Parts: sequence; structure tokens; C-alpha cells
Amino acid sequence: MKIGAYQFAVTGNIENNTEVIIDAIYQAAAQQVRLLVFPECALTGYPPHDITNSSQVNNQKVMESLKYIQKVAEQTNMYVIVGSVVKDDDEYRNSAVIISPNSPMEMYHKRALFGWDADNFTTSDECGIFEIDGLRIGVRICFEVRFPEYFRELYKEHTDLNVILFYDVADQDNIERYDLIKSHIRTRAVENVCHILTVDTIDPFQTAPTGLYDRSGRVLGELERNKVGLFVYDLEVNGPDFGEQGRIDISNQLLKIRSK
Repeated sequence: MKIGAYQFAVTGNIENNTEVIIDAIYQAAAQQVRLLVFPECALTGYPPHDITNSSQVNNQKVMESLKYIQKVAEQTNMYVIVGSVVKDDDEYRNSAVIISPNSPMEMYHKRALFGWDADNFTTSDECGIFEIDGLRIGVRICFEVRFPEYFRELYKEHTDLNVILFYDVADQDNIERYDLIKSHIRTRAVENVCHILTVDTIDPFQTAPTGLYDRSGRVLGELERNKVGLFVYDLEVNGPDFGEQGRIDISNQLLKIRSK
């Protein structure tokens, strides 16, 4: 299955972000991408970087843009995951919206809320797992990469690919932070014997990678930092190698669960 990730400079303007997202979907469709992912809060901007706070978001515009994206997803027969602030009754959530070409939209809401997130969002208990063409896809958002527990949940559900949406940037270039977050990603891949696809915004300085990491933490491909770009990879999920099977066996013993 061809998978893709699109990194760009997210803004607080929903209309502009939507145009970028739609254009990226068509670019990806030209390469037969089946699943395309965008950064955390890619549709609305992230508070307080791009907007003052979550209540500044026009939820009617959000819903209109999501319906437009879904229409294009149907036209291109593509699954799209886009980050957005979403209002649910009187509560705002930091959400990954899973848009299917043939099914209603699903959502995963960020649970690791701290600092700005805690000031702007509430959460709920969605598991963040859906299926594409027989593959189980797990979704997590940004700060959650720091906590193995969120990814152990996905391991127990036998996901084939995990996706992480980031909005992680710095005012000054900070390669040390970039390398640290990349090490977290690779560790989550190794611990849970699962490929991980990531995507980040790029402005002012990108501090999380956009790329793909295999079940042993190897880098299968990454986009250049701080530049707009589309990452595409033709992913084949085959059986585990010797070392990967060993990690599965020991993990299953520790967790007292059945083998994958």
C-alpha cells in the first residue's frame, strides 16, 4: 500500500490550509497514494502558535472544510488523516480526523494534554484504530510519543502501521530536539514491532521528522527539514524477521497476550 505524508507551514487561516491540503491530496493521488497524513492541527492552526486559543476556531468552517476534503478523498479513492481543532458541544478537542472515501469520518482525540494543550482542549477515550485494505492503523498525536503506554495499547490491538501527527517546532533551529524526538519514534517502532509514519509542520524550525521507520527502527525515508514536501513510500507489511519475532515473543510473555 502506498502511504504518504505532507509537511507544510500550517497557519491560522482555515481557507489557506484547506487549499494546501486539497492540492497535496491531488499530488498524492497522481502517485497512487492510498493513505495520506497531515500534521497536528493542520486544518485550523495550533494554539497559541497560529491562533490565540481554541475558542477562536470557527467550527462551521472546520466542518465545511472537512466535508470538502472528504469529497476529494472520495474522488481520489484515498484515506486522509488531518489534524484539526474540533468543537464537540462546548468542548474543544485536538483531533486527528480520519477521512475515508466510503465511510463516515472518524476521530482520535489527543490524550496527553499538558501546558498549552491542557489550556485549550479536553479529551475522550477513542482508541485511535481504523482499517484500510485489511491493515490496522493506529493514530497518535505529538506529545504522546514520549509515553510508551500509548503505543503499548496499539501493540495489544495488533496494529500494522502507527501514524503520529506532530506540531513540534522551535523559534530557533534545534537539531538536538529533532534528534531526540526521532529517537523516541524509533524506540516506539522497536518496542512495538510496528512501522511508524510521522508528519510535522515546518515553521519556524521543524523539530520532529516527517518520514517512515520500520519495525526495527530503521529509517526507510525522511523529508528534508523545514521545506514543504510530499513523502511517499510503497509499504509492504510482511512477516517479522528473527529479531522482531524475538521482541514479539518476549513482549507477549510480559503482557500475557496471544502472538500477533
